[in-house]
Amino acid sequence: MMNCNNVFRWHYPFLLLLLLLVSRIAAADTLLVLGDSLSAGYRMSATAAWPSLLDKTWQQQPRIINASISGDTAGQGLARLPGLLKQHQPRWVLIELGGNDGLRGFPPQNIAHDLSKVIDEVKAAKAQPLLMQIRLPANYGRRYTEAFSAIYPHLAQQYNIPLVPFFMEQVYLKPEWMQQDGIHPNPDAQPFIANLMANELAPLVKQN
Repeated sequence: MMNCNNVFRWHYPFLLLLLLLVSRIAAADTLLVLGDSLSAGYRMSATAAWPSLLDKTWQQQPRIINASISGDTAGQGLARLPGLLKQHQPRWVLIELGGNDGLRGFPPQNIAHDLSKVIDEVKAAKAQPLLMQIRLPANYGRRYTEAFSAIYPHLAQQYNIPLVPFFMEQVYLKPEWMQQDGIHPNPDAQPFIANLMANELAPLVKQN
């Protein structure tokens, strides 16, 4: 009669392989949103924010993990990223960062450096970076806003990664969709943003 320990030893490599395959399948269906208040759902329930609405619309195909935190700079997002990559093992990472850096007047070269490090971390984890274009209000001065806006297409070209349009450019046109601070979208804008992002992201993450 075969010893139970021997049976376990014989099956262990197979079970380990099966667990790795299951883990890889789960990872292949995950889109991680690494953003700030524009994606976190500032002053609203997280379930009302556009990533959550899009996750419901897509019925988790792929699954969307919203790792956005209001107030985060590119550097703060970078600091959180290794843990998020390890925990969720995403196939894609949407990078929606830099707005808070720009609003605080950080030097464009510093912002570009932090964003490039974010992209490097994502690529090192064998995930696909998707970079969102971010733009600042015009009252920050033409010279600075143009230098800031140029960061994103430059990085997208440098790394040969998709550049996703900034959803707020259309939301700004509807005052009824904006919060009183004139910066953040309100809950009424979230379904529009979710639909817009579905159209932009589907060709990038729904290849299969």
